[in-house]
Amino acid sequence: MKKNLIIALILSPILCFAQKYSSTEIKRFKQQAAAVTIVRDNWGVPHIYGKTDANAVFGLMYTECEDNFKGIEQNYLYQLGRQTEVAGSKELYTDVQLQLIADTADAIKDYRAAAPWFRELMDAFADGVNYYLYTHPAIKPAVFQHFEPWYALMFTDGSVSATVTGGINLGETAKFYGNEPEKIGAVYRPKVDDRETGSNGFAIAPSKSKSGHAMLYINPHVPFYFRSEVQLVSDEGLDVYGAVTWGQFFVYQGFNPHCGWMHTSSNADVGDLYAEKVTKKDGQWFYEYDGKLKPVTTRKLVLNIKTAAGVEQKVITGYYTHHGPVLGSRDGKWLALKANNRSYNALVESWLITKAKTFAEYKKAMGLLQNATNNTVYADDQGNIAFWYGNFMPKRNPAYDWRLPVDGSTSATEWQGLHPVDESVHVYNPANGWIQNCNSTPFASSGKYSPDKNKYPAYMAPDGQNFRAVNAIKLLGDGKKLSIDELIAKGYNHYLAAFDVLLPPLFKAYEATPDSVKQALAGPVNTMKQWDRNSDANSVATTLAVEWGTALMRKLPAAKSDEEGTYQTERINNLMQTLTAKQQLEIFAEVVSAVTKRYGNWETKWGDINRYQRPADGKTFSDNAPSLPVGAVSSAFGQLPSFQSRTMDTKKRYGYSGNSFIAAVEFGTRIKAKTIITGGQSFNPASKHYTDQAGMYIEGKFKDVLFYKADVLKHAEKTYHPGE
Repeated sequence: MKKNLIIALILSPILCFAQKYSSTEIKRFKQQAAAVTIVRDNWGVPHIYGKTDANAVFGLMYTECEDNFKGIEQNYLYQLGRQTEVAGSKELYTDVQLQLIADTADAIKDYRAAAPWFRELMDAFADGVNYYLYTHPAIKPAVFQHFEPWYALMFTDGSVSATVTGGINLGETAKFYGNEPEKIGAVYRPKVDDRETGSNGFAIAPSKSKSGHAMLYINPHVPFYFRSEVQLVSDEGLDVYGAVTWGQFFVYQGFNPHCGWMHTSSNADVGDLYAEKVTKKDGQWFYEYDGKLKPVTTRKLVLNIKTAAGVEQKVITGYYTHHGPVLGSRDGKWLALKANNRSYNALVESWLITKAKTFAEYKKAMGLLQNATNNTVYADDQGNIAFWYGNFMPKRNPAYDWRLPVDGSTSATEWQGLHPVDESVHVYNPANGWIQNCNSTPFASSGKYSPDKNKYPAYMAPDGQNFRAVNAIKLLGDGKKLSIDELIAKGYNHYLAAFDVLLPPLFKAYEATPDSVKQALAGPVNTMKQWDRNSDANSVATTLAVEWGTALMRKLPAAKSDEEGTYQTERINNLMQTLTAKQQLEIFAEVVSAVTKRYGNWETKWGDINRYQRPADGKTFSDNAPSLPVGAVSSAFGQLPSFQSRTMDTKKRYGYSGNSFIAAVEFGTRIKAKTIITGGQSFNPASKHYTDQAGMYIEGKFKDVLFYKADVLKHAEKTYHPGE
C-alpha cells in the first residue's frame, strides 16, 4: 500500500531517560504497597495477600516484574503492535496485523467508560508495574517507560495463540500492505505450518475418584516459561491459585476453594473473513453491500522501526469495512476480518470466573460470552464436572461454508447475535464420570456420553480427532477410580498412540521386501518390533520412532484449511494408505542412515540426544553445558505430556515448548493440589529456584500446593511488602 517513509532523527526508545513519576503517583504506589504482603514459599511461588482485590492485583504485577519484567514488556510490545521498536523490520507485518486488529483508541475509550470497581483493578495493574520500575531504577525497559492502565485492555485473552485472523496468513498481510492497492489479486502461498499446538484438560467426577471428590487436571502445552505460578488472596473474597500469563492480572488456568478451570485452545470458528468487492472512484475506495457502494474507511498505522542508524518511521494506511480490518486479498477481493480479539467484557469475564464459588456463578460469568479462543474443562467442590467447547460463538446462517471467506457484499452473511452458554457444544456431569479435551473434537470428549454432532451447526466444532485424545479416552475409560497421584500418572503417560497406525504398515512392508533389504534393516526393525510404544530416555526405539515419524509427517499433503489440519488421525491414516511399501522402507532406511551419521550409531538412546537445559540468556544452548536427559517427546505422536525439542546449532536436541505449568486438583472440604512448572519459578540463573523443579518436571513428580496461609507461613522463604 502507499506509505510515507520518514527517517526519524530522534533517539531510539531504548535510549530514552527513565520515566519520572509524580508525587501523587508515588504516594498512591506506597499506599497500595503498604496494604500488600507477599510471601515467597520454599519453591519461590509468590502468595499475595491484600485488603482489596486491587491490592492483590498491585502485588501480583509487582511480583511478575520481579520474576520476568522482560517477558511482560515483550507481551505488550506484541499486543500493541510495537515489536519493531526493538526487533526491527523483521516484525513489521506482525505489528501491522496487530495494529489493524486492535486499536489503542478503543481500549482507552473502554477504560474511561469502565465500571469503577474494574477501573480500580486496571489502575492497580499499571501501578504495580510502575512501582516496580520506580523502585528498581537499574531496570531499563526497552520501550515502555510508563505502563498505562488501558494496556490491560489490549491483552484480554491469556492463551498462547490469542489473536484470531480467520485463516489469513501473515504473509498475505505483508503481500497486501507491501504493494500498491491495485495489486488486489496478488496471491500469497503460505508455507506449511509445523508449530506444535496442544493442551490437555481432564475432569474427574466423584464417581470416578477414590476420595469421592471431583478432580481437575490442568496441562497446557506452550513455549517454556510462558506463565508464572501464583496465589492471590484478598479480604474481598478473592482466593485463587494457578498460572498467570506474563503481563496479565488474572489467573488464566487454576482454581479457588470451590472450583477450577482448564482452558485448552479451541478450534471453534469464531472469526470470519468477508470477501469484499472493491472499486475505486475519484481516488476513494468503495465496497459493494446490498447493491450499494459504501466507502472504505482508513486509519493511519505508525510504526517506529529500529535500525542501525536509529529509528525509521513508517506510516501505513490501514483499510476497513464495517466487517472489520482488511488483512489481505484473494482472487481480486479484499478480505476483511470480523472477530472478537479485544473487548472490555473479555477481560471482565476472565476476572469474574476466578471469583466464582458455584457452578451457577461460573456459568453466569461465562454468560458474558467473550472468551474467543478457549475451551473450558471444569470441576468443583459440589461434584460437578463440565466442558464447554468455546464461549464466544456467533450465530450464522448454516447455508454458508464458514471455513472459507464468505460474500461480504450481502447482509445475508452477517452474524445474528451470539449463542448463549447452553447452546454451545457442552457436557455437564456425564454418567461415565470423566471428561477430556486435548484440542480435539468435542464429540468424543466423554465417550458415549459425548455431545451429539448432529445437534450443532458445523461452524461450532469443525475440528477432527488427534492421537492425544485417542490416548486420553483409553486411559480415562478403563473403569478404575483414581487418586490424585494416579491422575498425575495418567497425565504423564508416555504412550505414543500414533505408532499404532504408523508401525503395522512398516512391518508388513518389511516382511514382503527382498532379503537384501531385510538384512540391512534387520536390527532397527527388530528394535521397533520389540518396542512397547512408550517413549523413554533409555530407549533406542524412541529415537528411531521420533525421527522416522517426523520424516513421515513431512510427507503429509498440506491441509487445505485450518480445520482440515486438525483431523490428525484421519490424515495420518490416509497417508499410510497412500505411501507404497517401498516408500515406507526407503524413508525408514534414510532415517536409520541419518541417525547413524549424526550420532555415530543407530542404536542411540533417546535421552542421550533429547535434553533439558535452561541457558542463562534463554537461547544459547550448548552440548558442553550441563543438561538433563528427557524421555518425553512431542505430543504430535499422541503422548499426553509434551516435550518439543530440536537442535539449536547443536548436535543434541533441546526442549523449548510443551508442558509448562501443570496442576492436579482435588476438591472437597479442603483443597488438595499438586503442581509442577518448567524448570523453576525464577528467571534469575543465580537463584536456587531457576532449575529446582527441572528433575521433578521431567519425571512427573509434582510438589504439594501450599494453598492455606498457615501452610504457606510454615514454608515461607521471604515475607515482604512491594518495594522492600
